[in-house]
Amino acid sequence: MLEGTLLRDVLDKIVDVASQRFGAEYAEVRAQKLRRTSVTLKEGHVEAAKQGIEKGAALRVLVEGAWGFASVGSFDTEVLTEAVSDACKMARGAMSKLKKPIKLTPTKTVEDTVVLKPQKDPSKIAVEEKISLALNVNNAAFASDRRVKSCTVNYLDLTGETHFVNTDGTFITQDKLYVWLGVGVTAKEQGAFAYSREAVGSTLGYEVFDLETPQKIGETVATRAVRQLEAKPPKGGTFPVILAPNVVGTLVHEAFGHLAEADLTLSGSIISDKLGKKVASTTVTFYDDGTVEGAFGSFRYDDEGVPAQKTLLVKDGVIVGLMHSRETAHQFDAEPTGNARAEDFRVEPIIRMRNTYIQPGDYSFDELVEDIRFGYYLKSFKGGQANLDGTFQVGVQEAYEIIEGEVREPVRDVSISGNTLETLLKVDAVGKEFELWPGICGKGQSAFVSDGGAHTRVKEVLVGGGA
Repeated sequence: MLEGTLLRDVLDKIVDVASQRFGAEYAEVRAQKLRRTSVTLKEGHVEAAKQGIEKGAALRVLVEGAWGFASVGSFDTEVLTEAVSDACKMARGAMSKLKKPIKLTPTKTVEDTVVLKPQKDPSKIAVEEKISLALNVNNAAFASDRRVKSCTVNYLDLTGETHFVNTDGTFITQDKLYVWLGVGVTAKEQGAFAYSREAVGSTLGYEVFDLETPQKIGETVATRAVRQLEAKPPKGGTFPVILAPNVVGTLVHEAFGHLAEADLTLSGSIISDKLGKKVASTTVTFYDDGTVEGAFGSFRYDDEGVPAQKTLLVKDGVIVGLMHSRETAHQFDAEPTGNARAEDFRVEPIIRMRNTYIQPGDYSFDELVEDIRFGYYLKSFKGGQANLDGTFQVGVQEAYEIIEGEVREPVRDVSISGNTLETLLKVDAVGKEFELWPGICGKGQSAFVSDGGAHTRVKEVLVGGGA
């Protein structure tokens, strides 16, 4: 990759060419050089181990109110000039299809260099050590119980540097670092099967595995799978539930968060006419926060050069904000929130969540449970989906009965479903302890995120099985 001043000169020249030669009213270039390592292990055998460099540039222009976009795997000035010309031609071709011209909310000009200093830089750790890490997770899972029959471990790290320049005068150089490990285990006994998964993710460095050790990860996921073999099915019906941070985070992300991404709000999500209105109980406050240190969805600047921030979405049950790009911020007469993210240089930025959570309250776990005569404690999720009309379903991989204020026997194959806003109105207490869980969110592109919060009590929700 071109270094320092030389690279800046090239990128500055390209946005000037877009503006002065091709008539763009706005132009930006994102250049990246990222190193990626991935390892897949199944039953102790390495199925794939890959290392490579992803290098390229994304060029986006606004010409007479229409977007144009191009991407190239080169930093050569001639190649970039041709690409920005193509982007401008694309924009002119799109003009006739627009109902009204696109406009951007102005932002402050930024010049910054973001340098990360991990204790253990994953790019400096041999792939053999990463394979050994995955193998140790696998071995811990199999050693924990004879009923464990399969184990798949996926490891990924992404490190390197990105550069952003635009015609507003912003120039940002930003280190990138992501470390992620996901594991899935199946267990079997007398014809019964159970599956469990676990994930660890961080933006701090490889040192995350000093705390979340391979032994701990393997034993946790295996124990959960085996416990499901011994569990009974739930009673179907409407019951009070305690949602652990892992589960409430999924509900916040899937059932509410996507609705509050301003592009989907404009597409007709159920909250499109509810900004400023009460949609949840007064105990509910939601944030989407890109500034949580080390969290999997954190970064300093988004892919429009807007600083990450702590964005308040719901305050005391009232929707007070949405997640915005510069484009949607202008449409809502709001400020950009630093949520414009692109998976890589090949695609345009779109509105994505970062770290989305329910704000902790004042209750201890015992206080949340003590008033429930019969209900469920939902500890760990296995999947979820939601629709723009506000309906949702969340599958749970670890759950327990609550009887007379005590957590009792495990239950398996539990799911909850309902209407998001109706469910949020039934939240009556939130716990004190705060946790975030990493994930990879799909919305046409993949984005590293996390979600969570504190234990949350819902007075009633529809509980079923087999999700």
